[in-house]
Order: sequence, then C-alpha cells, then structure tokens
Amino acid sequence: MTNNKFAAVADVIRNRRSVGGAKMNGQKIADETVMELLELAHWAPTHGRTEPWQFFVYTGEALLQFGLDHGNLYWNNTPEETRMQSIKEKLENNIKKVSHMVVSVMKRGTNEKIPHIEEVAAASAAIQNILLGASAQGIASFWSTGGMTLKPAMKEHLGLGSEDVVLGLIFLGYTDEPTKPGVRNSTPADKVKWMN
Repeated sequence: MTNNKFAAVADVIRNRRSVGGAKMNGQKIADETVMELLELAHWAPTHGRTEPWQFFVYTGEALLQFGLDHGNLYWNNTPEETRMQSIKEKLENNIKKVSHMVVSVMKRGTNEKIPHIEEVAAASAAIQNILLGASAQGIASFWSTGGMTLKPAMKEHLGLGSEDVVLGLIFLGYTDEPTKPGVRNSTPADKVKWMN
C-alpha cells in the first residue's frame, strides 16, 4: 500500500518536465521562492558533509548581462572558421523570458579522501532537488549544459578553481505551454537486475 508522502513525491518526480528558456513567459518568480528551492538543494546527500555545491543566481539586469557575456565567451573562444553568429545571438537571447538563472557548480573542497566523482554526484543531486522543488511549485525549469557552460572559459569567467566543475545553468520561470507527456526509451525492468 502506497502512503501519501510517497505518492506525492512520486507524482512530482514522474511529472517533472524540462521547459527551455524560449518557452517561458517572462513572469517573475519571487526571490524568496528561489531561495526556498536552493534550501532544498542544501539537503542533497553528501559524503563527509562536504556540501560541494555552489550557486550563482542571476535575475533582472544581471541575467541579461550574463546572456551578453555568454555570447561573448562563445565568440572569443571559438575558432573563427567554426563560430556562428546565430549561436552567439541564441546565447544572448535565450534568457530573456527566464525569471532566474542559477549557475550550478561543484565546488571542490579540501578533503582529498572524498573522490571527485562523489562530489560531482552530490552537487548533481542538489540540482535534482531544485528541479523537483520547482516542479512542485509549478515553476518551469531547464538544466542546460549548452554554449560555453562546460568549457574552461566559463570556469574562468566565474572565478572558479581548477578542480571545480560547472554542472549547468538552471533556467527558472513560468510557462503557458501545456505539460508534455513523459517519454522513456526503456522500462524500469530493463535497467534492473535482481540478485536473489
């Protein structure tokens, strides 16, 4: 028998969907609500309580400036023969209907006993907490690794250390788009081996 708490969590997980920035409608989220989502991130599992997540939150004019900076990072760090004006413009403009954008980082601590992959996993779990909290609040979200997100130039732009990792840009906002049905390419049984 399924209890009410499990049913509520399962419903949020099963119905969470990615909504790109271009499909958001420009309506603003209260800063306090975004902070509530970041507080959920803080409860992700973390080996040795290293809490290796760090978030840079952009909204308003700072968000628009980030879009321009992102476009310039792409332009200045892409070989002339492969760079495209359309990509630069997309990076500059795809945040214009977004309320808040959170740059999510795995900030490596000093405890070398904790494997790097575990710190990435913990920070990724923190991101998932944000996405699930957003879905529960009726907030559209999108975890993006596009553009320069995973490139060294972005780390330098943010002033990060050599072992820190930018894990993505989380776009947050509202949308008028209907929720799409979920699609998976396999069943849970395809991914599970019972070792009896």
